[in-house]
Amino acid sequence: MPSPRAVSCSISLTDNHPYNGCLMIMPGSQKTFVSCVGETPEENFRSSLKEQEIGTPDHDSVTAMANRHGIAMMTGKAGSATFFDSNCMHGSGDNITPYSRSNIFLVFNSVENPCTEPYYAPTRRPGYIGARDVTPIR
Repeated sequence: MPSPRAVSCSISLTDNHPYNGCLMIMPGSQKTFVSCVGETPEENFRSSLKEQEIGTPDHDSVTAMANRHGIAMMTGKAGSATFFDSNCMHGSGDNITPYSRSNIFLVFNSVENPCTEPYYAPTRRPGYIGARDVTPIR
């Protein structure tokens, strides 16, 4: 994606509580660039959607961002949605409760900002993960 002009949407498929691994966001963190070390391996999407290990900021950077922006827990009933800047620092912890937590994530990119070939990954993500159709949604 040439420019950071995307909005993420997380739709709760189950109830999201603070105790079952809800999405956490650092509001305003999209205004701060944090570099990440590591080359994206082949087919990283297979594991990164479950646990992100490559391309994550170091502990000190995450701590500084949390101290500056705080952390908001996105909770809600099944069917609720959270929209946020795709560059906002976000993540979720492990769910160690007996209560499931499932969400679907959608990313809306500007039609004037079509994805190009990856900058640092060896290949594109498959179409079902990162669609290349730039037809406007009507």
